[in-house]
Amino acid sequence: MIMKKILLIILSLVFFNKNVFAVTLSQALLQAYNENLELNAARENIEVSKEDVNISRSQFLPSITLSGSKSQENTEKLTDRSGANSAIKNVDPKTQSIDIEQKIFQGFSGLAEIAKSKIGLNLADAKLLKTEQDILYKAVEAYSGLIFTNEKLKINQNNVNLLERQVETNQARLERGQITLADLAQSESSLAGAQAKFIQARNEAVTSKLIYKEIIGPINDPSTLDKKSNLNFKIPRNLNEAIETSKTSNPNLIISKLEYQQSEKDVTIARSELSPSATLSFNSSRSDDTSSTINERDKETLKATISWPIFNGGKNTASLSRSKNLKNRNKLLFDNAMKTNETNVASAWSNLQSSRSLLNSVKSQVKAAEIANEGVTVEYESGLGRSTLDVIQSNSILLSSKISLADSERNYLLSQFRLLQSVGLLNSNYLKLQ
Repeated sequence: MIMKKILLIILSLVFFNKNVFAVTLSQALLQAYNENLELNAARENIEVSKEDVNISRSQFLPSITLSGSKSQENTEKLTDRSGANSAIKNVDPKTQSIDIEQKIFQGFSGLAEIAKSKIGLNLADAKLLKTEQDILYKAVEAYSGLIFTNEKLKINQNNVNLLERQVETNQARLERGQITLADLAQSESSLAGAQAKFIQARNEAVTSKLIYKEIIGPINDPSTLDKKSNLNFKIPRNLNEAIETSKTSNPNLIISKLEYQQSEKDVTIARSELSPSATLSFNSSRSDDTSSTINERDKETLKATISWPIFNGGKNTASLSRSKNLKNRNKLLFDNAMKTNETNVASAWSNLQSSRSLLNSVKSQVKAAEIANEGVTVEYESGLGRSTLDVIQSNSILLSSKISLADSERNYLLSQFRLLQSVGLLNSNYLKLQ
C-alpha cells in the first residue's frame, strides 16, 4: 500500500504539475541576458572605454624615465697633435640618469581628449544598451517562434490523423456504395497535402529549436515553454507618451548625440595642433670613469621648451578641416536620427494596435470555423447532402484559422516588445529580470 501511494504521488507530480518544470519567458530572457556571447562581448567594451579615460588623463601627469649605461673602452694607441705618444689609460664609463618631463600647455587638446574619452564611456554604455535590446528582442522572437512552430506542428499532426481516419471511413463507405471513387480520391489527395505540410512544419520546428539554442541556450523539450508571458511591464498609454519617452531613452538617439559630441571634441584636438605647446623637463645624471681625465661628473639640467608649429605641409590645416566636416556630418546624422525615431515609434505603435485587432478577429474566426466544421462533418456523416469536398474545405479553413491564431498571438506578443524596443525600454531593469 505504501509503495502504491508513493507511485501515485510521483505520477501526480509528473502529469499534474508540469508547470513546475516550465520555462517561462522571464527565465529565457534572463538566460539570454547572462549567457549570450554577443552581449557579453559588448560588456567588455565598457572596460576598454574606462581604460581610454585613464590613458587620456595620463597626459597631465609627468613622465619619469630612468636610464643607465656601462661600457668598456680599450685604447691601443694614443698620440697628441705633435705625434708623440701619450699615456694610455683604459676606462669603463658608467652613466646613470633620471629624466622628468611635464607638459605645461598643449593647446587644450589634453582637456578635449579627456572629455572625449568620458563621452566614449557613455557611448559604450549606450551601445551596450542597444545590444541588450537587440538580444532581448531576438530572445523573445526565438522563444515565441519555438512555441509557434511546435503548435503548428501539433495542428498539422492532428490534421493528418483526422484525414487518415477520414480516408479509412471513405474506403468503407465506398465499399457500401455510399460515395464514389472520386470522393475517396479527394480524401486521399487531401491527406497527401496534409502530410507534406506536416513535414514542412517539422522542419520549421527543428530550425526554431536551433535558433533558440543560438540566442538563449540549449533546451531539451520545447513543450516545457510556457506560452503565457509572466512579465509585468507597462506599455506607453498613447503615441505621444511613447515618442516623448523615446527622446530620452532610445539608445540609437543617445548614440547619435554622443558621436556628435565626440566630433566637437575632435575639432578642438585638431585645432590644438596649430597652437603653441610648452613643456618643462629636468635631467639629473651621474657619470663615472668618463675619460682618462675625468673620473666622476654629476650634472643637473632644467629646461623649458616652447614650440609652435608654423607649417607642416598643410597636414594640420587639412586635419582641422576634416574634423569640422565630420562634425557637420554627425550633426546631420543626429538630426536625421531624431526624425527617424518618431517614425519608428509611430510604426511600432500602429503595429501594436493592428496586431491586437487582428488577434481578436482571428479568435472569432476560429470559433466560427470550429462550429461550421462540426456542422459540416455531422451533415456529411448523416448523409444530409454534404459532399467529401465540403468536408475537406471545412477542415482546411479550420486548419488555416488555427495556425493564423497561433501566428497572431505571437505577432501581438512581438509587437509589444517591438514598441518597448523603439522607445528604449527593452532592458533588464525595466523588465525586472532577476
